[in-house]
Amino acid sequence: MIKAGDKIPSATFTVMTAEGPKPRTTDEIFAGKKVVIFGVPGAFTPTCHKNHLPGFLVKENEIKAKGVHTIAVTSVNDTFVMDAWARDTGAKDKIEFLADGSAAFAKAIGLTVDLTERGLGIRSRRYAMIVDNGIVKAVDVEEAAGVEVSGADHILKQL
Repeated sequence: MIKAGDKIPSATFTVMTAEGPKPRTTDEIFAGKKVVIFGVPGAFTPTCHKNHLPGFLVKENEIKAKGVHTIAVTSVNDTFVMDAWARDTGAKDKIEFLADGSAAFAKAIGLTVDLTERGLGIRSRRYAMIVDNGIVKAVDVEEAAGVEVSGADHILKQL
């Protein structure tokens, strides 16, 4: 599992652009920037949709005022689902939505969970990280259901 001091591994997400889906690498996202990224098991799933994402949306300005260039969310969903989630929540131009459709990033950082029994397959665990120029400064992974250590309030205290 990824930890503070580690370099973000190379991976490619898919993002929705005006021209359609496009690849976006970890180098493009993290190099030379301070980024808060949080991972969720699934877009539109109850806790992710009603609790986790809204906290970052509400605290966006406070987080960015601490020198954060980008707030990003990633999930093992396709880019069309992530784009719909961004539009539905009003977060499209405030939070970057990174589709990790094959769980490549979640696997690379050692934060997958097998939710096959619940009909979801391999997903990302719920977490939040502070990354500065590609180096992890803090990573908080939820060990139980809910949003505590991976929420916006907890991340804000660490910035």
